[in-house]
Amino acid sequence: MEFEKVSEYIHELYKNKPFLSQHNYTSGMELQDYTPTVDDEAAAYLRLILKITQPKRILEIGTSVGFSTASMASVAKTYGGHITTIEFDEKVADQAEKNFLKAGLTAYITVKRGDAREILHDLTEPYDLIFQDVDKRLYPVLLNDCIRLLNKGGILLSDDALFPVFDMEEEWGHLVEPIRQYNEIVMKHPQLDSVLLPIGDGIMMSAKL
Repeated sequence: MEFEKVSEYIHELYKNKPFLSQHNYTSGMELQDYTPTVDDEAAAYLRLILKITQPKRILEIGTSVGFSTASMASVAKTYGGHITTIEFDEKVADQAEKNFLKAGLTAYITVKRGDAREILHDLTEPYDLIFQDVDKRLYPVLLNDCIRLLNKGGILLSDDALFPVFDMEEEWGHLVEPIRQYNEIVMKHPQLDSVLLPIGDGIMMSAKL
């Protein structure tokens, strides 16, 4: 599959569809140094999944400046859903909260600051959907807590699942093996039914059995 041609075709289809784009969301921000957000294709998928499944309690692991959070919240607000999102970097979390306020989405989002490993360990209430786009080295580490926190039939979405087949720049090379391990674990896990979707940089979708 020629991914560049596929991507160009998809973006051509999307161009006349009104939606919150990554470019519009991040333009004009004070903060310029932050972990990259999901792309427009992945954000569109997140919005569609929420429209279909209407999860009331959503957990996001890895906020960055909040583009994926805001994309989900724009749908969750229509049916009474709420997003709890976790971000380690204080400056990035500050920018995300400013973005949520500007977008009028603050009431639908709770930001937790700190180490995702510690925060997930302390969480006890179940979630209907979990989306993770955190440091890829944490994907295998956080999996057991993600499964524990998911309701039966709940959905776990993990971004960047196609890293193992991409020609990664050297600075990102250390993230490939954790994703490879994670993909293999969830595919074999007895509590999960999973499929890898070639959306954006790859989304692993897992349902808790």
